[in-house]
Amino acid sequence: MNRRTFLRQAALAGCLPLLRPGYALAAAAPPAGLTLKIITCNIRVDVPEDKRAGDGWAQRREFCAEVIRNQRADVICLQECQHAHITFLRAQLPQYDAYGLANPGLLYHPINSILFRRERFELISAGGFWLSTTPHVAGSKSWDSHSARFANWVQLRERATGREFRSWNTHLDHIGQTAREKGAELINQACQAYPKEYPQFLTADFNAGARNPAIMALKAGGWTDTYEAVHGSQDPGFTFHAFKGAQYPGGTANGGLKPKIDFVFCRGTVKPTAAAILRDSREGRYPSDHYFVAAEATL
Repeated sequence: MNRRTFLRQAALAGCLPLLRPGYALAAAAPPAGLTLKIITCNIRVDVPEDKRAGDGWAQRREFCAEVIRNQRADVICLQECQHAHITFLRAQLPQYDAYGLANPGLLYHPINSILFRRERFELISAGGFWLSTTPHVAGSKSWDSHSARFANWVQLRERATGREFRSWNTHLDHIGQTAREKGAELINQACQAYPKEYPQFLTADFNAGARNPAIMALKAGGWTDTYEAVHGSQDPGFTFHAFKGAQYPGGTANGGLKPKIDFVFCRGTVKPTAAAILRDSREGRYPSDHYFVAAEATL
């Protein structure tokens, strides 16, 4: 099986649970629109140097959970989420279920967890693949990628209306430009297994600004940046800030320096209605070394 065939079959696999006995295509009035809020949060792996600086996970986890909880999001997408992170956040956010891939045999390796409101949404299916030339091989990496990267997704149905959508979450490589571009290509191939009208979201720390070829490829493939759709094309400035917030020496993107690298994309019959960069802080401390990004949209 070649890579393109695998990606199409992996994407379409999410439809299989819908093919119930007696199911047939028929004309029907569309259900009511669905409005939802989705946030993307790189919550930062736990490393000793952060702890020494006062920014370790144990030192900021309560604040991080508070910031996420206060958003009252329907879907929460996390990057750099390790076992300690997801265990704590699941306890703090008991109304959410979660799904995420992890590299095999590495309990504490980051996963791209997707959390969704259990009461509002039914999980139809979930899956993912590795961003490599062998996407069906768990833990594989290719090109100039520093780490094994992957994309995972959940397909959700709103219980009240029956409206469906798919939410993707990934984290592109921080070193390899070719890996970023190839990863974007794989995601484009997989999401295009669905009709172009089908509502989909894509969140990530892309390690790339809006002018990076990887981001441009996603846009060319049909993805829309929700922040740009709401606020216009002017880059709002960095979302990675190294726990320094406004004091981060990267400056602003409009000054020719660091751009926004965390995105909430959408495609299909989705209309972005609001978007924000969450710059929460408390006494000079931050919930992560990235600002979180939120978007609201109507399907």
